[in-house]
Amino acid sequence: MSAAEPEDRGTLEIAHSVVRKVAEHAASRVPGTATARRRLGRGGPSVRVSGHGDHVDLDLDLALHYPASVPAVVDRVREAVAGEVRDLTSYRVRGLAVTVSALVRRPGTRVE
Repeated sequence: MSAAEPEDRGTLEIAHSVVRKVAEHAASRVPGTATARRRLGRGGPSVRVSGHGDHVDLDLDLALHYPASVPAVVDRVREAVAGEVRDLTSYRVRGLAVTVSALVRRPGTRVE
């Protein structure tokens, strides 16, 4: 049995909810990101996805550990999220807006 030609196989659509989960997981694995208290318990990064075709725009909200270099951690998050979304979904991240909504002290650290 031979494989069908690409144009005969049909289409593949990946729901925005899947892209959201991929992006949230990628962001949460970057050193320096943290979980923060939210209205309903604790949570990691949250993402809103928009766009169409094979290009998506992401709005990412996350917390970082304190102290951390916010620009450095956000740069690593951008790279990780764009790469993971591209590798797992073949979608290209056209825009990635990041909001750092909280700084969370690491357990056992004191600020003097």
